[in-house]
Amino acid sequence: MNGKNNILAALKCQQPSDYVPFWEIEFQAWDNWSGKHVVLGREFTGLSQKEQDFTVNQNAEIIIETCIDLNFSALTMINSYWEVAPGVPSYAWLPEGMKEKQNLLLRKLCEKNGIATVAVTGGLITMPGNVNIHGDNYMEFCYRVIENPESIDAWAKETCENGIKAAHKYRDMGFDILMSSSDIADNMGPFYSPAQMDRWFYPYLQKWTEEVEKIGLYSILHTDGDVSTLLDDLANSRLHGLQAIDPLAGMDIFKTKEQIAGKLCLCGNIDTGLLFTGPKTKIHETVVELLKNCKNGGGFVLGASNAVMFETPAENYKQVKDAWKKFGRY
Repeated sequence: MNGKNNILAALKCQQPSDYVPFWEIEFQAWDNWSGKHVVLGREFTGLSQKEQDFTVNQNAEIIIETCIDLNFSALTMINSYWEVAPGVPSYAWLPEGMKEKQNLLLRKLCEKNGIATVAVTGGLITMPGNVNIHGDNYMEFCYRVIENPESIDAWAKETCENGIKAAHKYRDMGFDILMSSSDIADNMGPFYSPAQMDRWFYPYLQKWTEEVEKIGLYSILHTDGDVSTLLDDLANSRLHGLQAIDPLAGMDIFKTKEQIAGKLCLCGNIDTGLLFTGPKTKIHETVVELLKNCKNGGGFVLGASNAVMFETPAENYKQVKDAWKKFGRY
């Protein structure tokens, strides 16, 4: 089994030769699964230079051993600093220079073991969080959209240009798949109006995905929220994959696959909260149902709807692996 071949086939909406590809947008539960410690984030920054150089090698060994044990088809590279809440950084980040060193080590080991590599490039605007790129809070950004739409024009253009530059950089570094994590919806539906999507999102989606395809790589969009009304437009772009299919927002992945079959690969959509809390029987049943209803014809990648958090119990995640192993074969 070659996981890389499987996920690339799925992203082309083809049926892989043996198993449904298995990939997590961000897997953080390295420690719980391996029994070893992957050092990232603030803990990493507190190390000396010599300790950091040693640690990136140790991290790479633990991460790849876990990927092989779990039969992951792809690995998302370590990202830059980001916050899970204002002032609270994610566990899974590294400072820029060491991030690149860590990811190059991971890429080499992935290539050796038939695992595809996923790099986060950006390229598309998102809806506001607690603090937007302009420094606005949520309410301020909403006023900006109405009162100064030209500033959003500039932001959308710059974001796409930066995403394309990053795409070329990661192509030159040997990565396989590029992703823009761009939340454009919440549980109520899209944040932007249809006219705003036509102005600030779809033209740049087309530019970014066309460039990614032109340089021989594959593109994935991650967005939380209910994007049911956007599916046809997303599927008619050059986008290869859509990640999340957010179950908490009421997205029905079975209906979604019927709607866009053959046009867009779906990646998801196990509830990350379920993985954390259980029960184990429910996790197993959920994964079996996903595989039975989504695998036929290809165009499907199994995984959680969002990051598998650091605290996720190994015995819970084992239910995903066991169900995939039994029901994931074509």
